Amino acid sequence: MSTNKAYKCFHCGGFGLTKNIRPRGEDIRAYILRNADKDGLAQKVAEHFSITRQAAGRHLQKLTDEKALVAVGNTRNRTYKLAATATKTFFYEIKEGLAEDVVWQNDIRPFLGDLPETVLEMWQWSFTEMFNNAIDHSGGSYIFVRVSKTAINTEISVADDGVGIFVKIQKALNLMDERHAILELSKGKLTTDSRHHSGWGIFFTSRMVDNFDILSGGVYFSHVIGEEHDWILERSDADSGTAVYLKIDNHTSRTRKKTLDKFSVGDSYGFDKTIVPVRLAKYGTDQLISRSQAKRVLARIELFTQVLFDFTNVEMVGQAFADQIFRVFQNEHPEMQLFPTHANAEIRAVINEVRRQDRQRNGESAMLDAIESV
Repeated sequence: MSTNKAYKCFHCGGFGLTKNIRPRGEDIRAYILRNADKDGLAQKVAEHFSITRQAAGRHLQKLTDEKALVAVGNTRNRTYKLAATATKTFFYEIKEGLAEDVVWQNDIRPFLGDLPETVLEMWQWSFTEMFNNAIDHSGGSYIFVRVSKTAINTEISVADDGVGIFVKIQKALNLMDERHAILELSKGKLTTDSRHHSGWGIFFTSRMVDNFDILSGGVYFSHVIGEEHDWILERSDADSGTAVYLKIDNHTSRTRKKTLDKFSVGDSYGFDKTIVPVRLAKYGTDQLISRSQAKRVLARIELFTQVLFDFTNVEMVGQAFADQIFRVFQNEHPEMQLFPTHANAEIRAVINEVRRQDRQRNGESAMLDAIESV
């Protein structure tokens, strides 16, 4: 039974009023808007609500007519995306006096409007960190910022014309290539200017926002909340500069503090814990076999007290690789906690055998010490 009340339209974020929508119809349209960018949306809606594709199509058409959605493509291959309710572009010359907090207060914060305080706090952290990186590290002449709001989420991009973040890290730390720079960024606490920066900015921004993407040089890196692994794509056409893309749900329950707490141990409130995506140490079809590959994975992790080695999308590792991490390095740093995660049965077996042999050696050594002391 339809309601006779006008209510604040969910899909237009309060920009208009709608009458006579059944509660189930409201749920369907809310679901559509939350999943607007996914392929096969009509079929997903039909299956989720046990309705026909035709009925799902009518909801999609209604939202398109109301300009809450934008339809792309013909009927057979049609996809949908959220329509921006407001978009603005800003241009800044990198020169003395340009400050991220001033840009935030004068330009970005007023444009974001009425968002929850916890969301605004995450935006302030994320935007100012990325903007400051462009000022201090890009070596460029200008910064472009684009802000786009929909009823569901907000996107901000920060682009500069500098040397490119991955290339700069690669050269500063003498790394193998741009992919190796991404591995180091993924660990956190990475900075090419330790006197003025802590290395927290990019790491925590990538974990705080729903979507985090960097396009720089010949590499595209993407981290999405809720997905099991990051994406790295290589491009043949490498442009100079760096472009960072950020997206946050306008009503997410995630907060800055919750994100920071995930990477602290106990009540320290410090950046003590990290997750190392082991697969980023792979190149092409090579498997992770050698000690040198393990040392690449281990670089700088002594900066943390607890390290989770994420083996997602790693099929196998060699005994030497596992031994270097879970015996040699562990014995050199007994105060640290090292944990494998998302490892398949074969990898777990290799790690368990390395640890078993280490315990056996330690037991034999203790026995010999006892005998010699008699």
